[in-house]
Amino acid sequence: MTSSIPRYAVIGNPVKHSRSPWIHARFAEQTGIALEYTRLEAPLDGFAQSVEHFIAQGGRGLNVTVPFKEQAYALAQDRLSERARQAQAVNTLIVRDDGIHGCNTDGVGLVADIAQSGFGLAGKRLLIIGAGGAAKGIIGPLLLAGCQAIHIINRTQSRAETLCAQFADTAAPGQQLSAGGMSDAGTGWDAVINASASSLQGVPPELPAGCYAPGALAYDLMYCAQATPFLEQAARQGAAHCVDGLGMLVGQAAESFLLWHGVRPDVAPVLAELRQAIRRQG
Repeated sequence: MTSSIPRYAVIGNPVKHSRSPWIHARFAEQTGIALEYTRLEAPLDGFAQSVEHFIAQGGRGLNVTVPFKEQAYALAQDRLSERARQAQAVNTLIVRDDGIHGCNTDGVGLVADIAQSGFGLAGKRLLIIGAGGAAKGIIGPLLLAGCQAIHIINRTQSRAETLCAQFADTAAPGQQLSAGGMSDAGTGWDAVINASASSLQGVPPELPAGCYAPGALAYDLMYCAQATPFLEQAARQGAAHCVDGLGMLVGQAAESFLLWHGVRPDVAPVLAELRQAIRRQG
C-alpha cells in the first residue's frame, strides 16, 4: 500500500550518517509542503532494484550519495540535465510521468555557498585538489560562474587529466582548464578547493608555500564541528577566507527541493541551525 504523502529519500551505502532527512524536514516546515523523507541504504549490488522498489512504494525523488552517483547517471541516461551530462554523475533523481530524470546539484550548491561567503568567482584562478566524484560535480558550475582558470591536481595524475578532458568542451573561450599531479600545485591561487578525501583521513594535502594569493579562499567540501585539517593548513599558509562544505550540503539540498517541488527554500536559517547543532554535538 502506498502513502498519499509524497515520499523522498537519500540513498547510499552507508547512509546512516546523512543529515538530508533533517534538512528536508526543515525545508518542508518552511514552505508548508507535506512530504516524507527517509534514509535508504541500498546493497552495493542492488542500487537499481532499490530505486525501483522505492518508486513502486510511492517514491517521487531521491538524493543520491556515495557510491551510487555514477549508477544513478546510468539509470537516468535518457533524461539527464545538462549539469548531469557534464558531470557524468547524478545526485538527484526526479520521478515524473515519463520516467526517471537525473540532475546534479552539487556544483550549484557550492557556487551559491561561495557567493554567500562574499567571494566572487568571476575572473579568478582556482586550484582543485582531487579528481573523483566530488570534483566531477563542481567543475561545470565553476566554469559557468566565470572562473578564468581551473587547475586540477590528483595523486594519480592520469585521473586529473581524464577529468580535465571531460570538461574541455565546457570551458568558454579564454577559460583555461589544466591538470597535473600533486607536485604540480603551483602558487598564487585565488581559491583552492579540496575535493579529495584527505580531511576524512585526518591529514591535509601536501601544498607548497605560497599556494594562496592575497585575499584567497580555501574551501573544503568536507565539514565537521571544528576546522578540517585542510582548512587549518590553509589558515597557516595565509588563506584569507576558510570555508567548510556545510553550506554546500544545504545548498545542494535546496536545489534538489526546488527540482521536486518548484519552490526554492531559504538556505540561511537552516544552515545556521544545522551548524549550531553540529557544534553542540562536536
